[in-house]
Amino acid sequence: MADLDTHDADAAMFAPDAFRLSDAAAELIGKARRFGGRVLAPRAAQHDRDATFPIENFRDMHGEGLLAVCVPKSSGGLGADFQTYCLAAAELGRYCGATALSWNMHVCSTLWSGALADDLPMSAEDRTAHEKRRHVHYRRIIEHGAVYAQPFSEGGAAAAGTVAFGTEARPVEGGFIVNGKKIFASLSGAADYYGVLCTGRAEGQAASRRNTLYLAIPADAPGVSVVGDWDPLGMRGTVSRNLLFKDVLVPADEMLMPHGVYFQAASRWPHMFLTLSPAYMGLAQAAYDFTVAYLRGEVPGMPPVKRRMFPTKQIAVAEMRIMLEQTKALWFQAITEARANPSKEQVLRAYAAQHTVMENANSIAVKAIRTCGGQAMLKSLPLERIYRDSRCGSLMLPWTAEICVDRIGREALYEPGEKDE
Repeated sequence: MADLDTHDADAAMFAPDAFRLSDAAAELIGKARRFGGRVLAPRAAQHDRDATFPIENFRDMHGEGLLAVCVPKSSGGLGADFQTYCLAAAELGRYCGATALSWNMHVCSTLWSGALADDLPMSAEDRTAHEKRRHVHYRRIIEHGAVYAQPFSEGGAAAAGTVAFGTEARPVEGGFIVNGKKIFASLSGAADYYGVLCTGRAEGQAASRRNTLYLAIPADAPGVSVVGDWDPLGMRGTVSRNLLFKDVLVPADEMLMPHGVYFQAASRWPHMFLTLSPAYMGLAQAAYDFTVAYLRGEVPGMPPVKRRMFPTKQIAVAEMRIMLEQTKALWFQAITEARANPSKEQVLRAYAAQHTVMENANSIAVKAIRTCGGQAMLKSLPLERIYRDSRCGSLMLPWTAEICVDRIGREALYEPGEKDE
């Protein structure tokens, strides 16, 4: 019989039986959870304190096959689908939010060019060329442990999907010349390749979102530089400094998607932008888990003093649990519905899930600190870091909390093309 006075802080966030996960998905997610507890957790505090990128975590991920989690099995990867990847990333987020968030930037280079691209229409010629090009990227990851970044933001409206990217790629013989700047570029200085979203623009051509290109630019390519400092509130281990591109020559074979496919993806596969949320779902779980362990006197390295007998503590934990379960249920439904050409209701639910995770993760962390008391604010304990990391989620483009609210309100009240007189 199980020991009823023991809380398993490392139990699966989404129990395979309860959430009807396949055996293969459950094993892969469990692999991520075990890796997080064994490898990420012991290193997280130091990288947060020093604002250093945890490159050793990624080297260890390579050995576990996790860098190729969304590379198709036919290409030698683990073949995780969208839902399985999100659940695995949430498990990593419990132990180190910065690593989980950075891992997402890497994985999207394979998820977007892999299962997501396979859902979108292409000409036979484009499909053949894409298969050939992505195989090159996959081999870099599988054989050499190459790490890909995904610089997105530029400081304007492009990352929110309303205007063309300011970073531009001018077509030349055999490829492109790229010029521009990316800010908040996670993995800056650590990645081997930067998966850059930029606007393809020939001489005299107007900038258009339809001409968005997704290019893998080698970190050591002439004209690529990393500038600025990184000393933020939270997610310090992502080391998201600025990237500059000055007349960078990029061969056409470095395209991660064919011409026009990224625009299709952003329009027809909107759940692709939900992949920032798993790290924060994991942080929400971590804040709750810490609170329960703390009140039970089971935090490693601390005296085994129980504080669970006070009604105010019990009420607070109940409120946290209710918020956590609500968040998990909505988010699980949203990631399970991810597909090409989702319904209006599914898109609205995705916005609602993103907003809920990003806001509730920090709300749960706030309540955790108040419930656990002054010692919880010590940097020697993870809750203080969880609080700071979780505060960053609502600010993340392209679906910030404000953008989600704006789109839910507008799209719930207007059908496409409708206007008021």
